[in-house]
Amino acid sequence: MNKTELIEAVTQTTDLSKVAASKAMDAMLTAIAKALQSGDTVVLTGFGTFSVRERPARTGHNPKTGVAMEIKASKSPVFKAGKTLRDAIK
Repeated sequence: MNKTELIEAVTQTTDLSKVAASKAMDAMLTAIAKALQSGDTVVLTGFGTFSVRERPARTGHNPKTGVAMEIKASKSPVFKAGKTLRDAIK
């Protein structure tokens, strides 16, 4: 399911138009992204938790040449499914 299909599913289960559902979806995704950028965790009870995980700098190897190289520290978004969501897909 892509974003367009998700918006269509929302319009079928609510009284929202496609335009309103699309704006709501965009606002929700923007709010989640801004919260993660500021270091917050977003908890949607029953669905899951969005957070940022920090990866430390480390030494890696170029798979083609085998030469050691430094990999910079980085941050990446992480989603952990909640119990209700995990139980729903069993």
